[in-house]
Amino acid sequence: MSHDSKRVNVRILDKDYQVACRAEEKDALLLAARELDQRMRQVRNAGPSVLGTDRIAVMVALNLCHELQQERRKTAAPAEQSAALERLAEKLDGALNP
Repeated sequence: MSHDSKRVNVRILDKDYQVACRAEEKDALLLAARELDQRMRQVRNAGPSVLGTDRIAVMVALNLCHELQQERRKTAAPAEQSAALERLAEKLDGALNP
């Protein structure tokens, strides 16, 4: 743990965890922990009662990774479109101004 980090207690699925983070990141960490707890509870409540905590965590992690991939595709698409438009503009310039 670095000198500017401190331990923050979070509670996820009725279990306490201590996480090291910088003071300026504490609020974001607590928000993330609350969201994780909510998502894990949703998975637990939607599935069979024998679903273990590790399996719940894997299911939530898989869902989060899928959402992240979708967001990355959304932000990558405009950049790819912009590059394609620039190439098309260069071709048009070349054709119109030989």
